[in-house]
Amino acid sequence: MATMSELTQVPGAIAGFTFSQTGELIESDIKPGNHELDESTLGLLAHICVANMAISNMQATGWEKSSDLKGFHPVEGFTFVCVDVSVVSRGHQAIVLINHGADYDKAFRALAG
Repeated sequence: MATMSELTQVPGAIAGFTFSQTGELIESDIKPGNHELDESTLGLLAHICVANMAISNMQATGWEKSSDLKGFHPVEGFTFVCVDVSVVSRGHQAIVLINHGADYDKAFRALAG
């Protein structure tokens, strides 16, 4: 599991966080100057990450069972993109990135660490 410092060093990162399997925020690091982002928002994002992983795995299982396509399951992570920021999640960690200047590949690799 990556450290908070490793997560926030990704280009474009403004926060990194770790959460439980039920979506409770365990640890976080918000870079200074990001006043619109707070612990409460990261707590909500943690729950969104858990919910999206559950839905993604359900869909991947369904696709594999109802088609000849394979390799979707298990889902390792995902990215959800908003207007100005995105969240890249893998396992029980995530990184919040400012879209302009974000490096999504580096974020996903950092989460693999």
